[in-house]
Amino acid sequence: MSPEDTLASMESVITDLFYWVSIALMIAIHAGFLAYEVGASRSKNVLAAAMKNLLTFAVVVSTFFFFGWWFYYAFPQFPAGALDVSGAKDYLPWADISGPNTTSVNGIFWGAFALFAATTGSIMSGAVLERIRTSAFLILTTVLGSVVWIIAAAWSWHGNGWLLTEWGWHDFGAAGCVHLIAGAFTLGVLINLGPRIGRFVNGKAVTIPPHNLPLTMLGLMLIFVGFFGFLMGCVVYTNTGYFSIFGNPTNLSAIAFSTLMGLAGGIIGAYVASKGEPFWTISGGLAGVISVAPGMDLYHPALAFIIAVVGGSLIPHIGKLIERFGIDDVVGAVTVHGGCAFYGIVVSGFVLWGYPNIEGMPDVNPLGQIGGAIVLTLLGFVPGYLISLALKKAKMLRIPPEVELAGLDLSEVPATPYPEGIPVTRLNGSMNGTAVKEEVNA
Repeated sequence: MSPEDTLASMESVITDLFYWVSIALMIAIHAGFLAYEVGASRSKNVLAAAMKNLLTFAVVVSTFFFFGWWFYYAFPQFPAGALDVSGAKDYLPWADISGPNTTSVNGIFWGAFALFAATTGSIMSGAVLERIRTSAFLILTTVLGSVVWIIAAAWSWHGNGWLLTEWGWHDFGAAGCVHLIAGAFTLGVLINLGPRIGRFVNGKAVTIPPHNLPLTMLGLMLIFVGFFGFLMGCVVYTNTGYFSIFGNPTNLSAIAFSTLMGLAGGIIGAYVASKGEPFWTISGGLAGVISVAPGMDLYHPALAFIIAVVGGSLIPHIGKLIERFGIDDVVGAVTVHGGCAFYGIVVSGFVLWGYPNIEGMPDVNPLGQIGGAIVLTLLGFVPGYLISLALKKAKMLRIPPEVELAGLDLSEVPATPYPEGIPVTRLNGSMNGTAVKEEVNA
């Protein structure tokens, strides 16, 4: 074997390994979402929440193989240009490149994108806890993960995507095509799904506390671990260096700086703004990374920190605003993913104004970033609202009230999460201004 062939073979192995590790780390995101949502649920719904996360992963990965991957290669210029059906034919499930004998990186790259797709479903999953039918949720997550998000990725991430080529769009870390799309789609679903029983009384929001807040916080920490795999999947590795998914030169040091400073800044901002409330504080880490995601390949670490602090400080206020409209988002998915993604994209348009994109394409600019954010918001919200409305009209969207009151675990899962009971802390009263807590068995 010639030295050139040896180098080419080594490059292929390293590229495959790069995305293989990315996939493995991204599975930690789904472990995190599972723990996050189990903890955020009441004890009567924990197994239903866990099963819904497992099914999200399985259904979206499957459907993404059978038809989702094709959209990425068919839709980059549509509707600004024509559908590229001929160019996408190699990414149909029966194509040679989609089989075990392929010599390309396609299977590994597909796996990374399939995990992105499943992440969008997991984002929605937490918001609709404790009252959605599993069948309806799986229909919605299939559309979101295997159709809507991948079209958004084609527009904004593909090297020929029209948001990039026409408007100068820049979104390294998928704030738009993953987080904003999922948040907007989820908002459309929540409007039709309605709040949990008891969430609003006489128009006033009533807090329904999670049954295991430490587990929710641990779940978010696992999501932070998975984010490093997520961001690896946003990078194209070659023997000549690293590039963003749409072709801008970058390096892993830039991503490490922005990710860690984003996590730290978001947590600090949320802690201060929420006055130390644990749920918002830990969610602030996610808010911070999403806020810096659009330009994290270009930001100075100090700038990323400032943007993240503001993003984290926004989430308690956005959450309260959503509550005022009677919307019950159990884990704050619309707030953290949708709200911070929109904020981060808008900020990046001004901070990176005039920064060159790929040669021959428009520079980064505020109108392109704001316009792209609006386009992606509509792309997510409209199908989420219309499909959930159709399911609601067909009486397929929400579980019956009596099932909701009894708990989904009794009706949907043939198992008991805590057969020996769990300790529940109940506020029993007060004595001389000091709360007295009594431990009882659930």
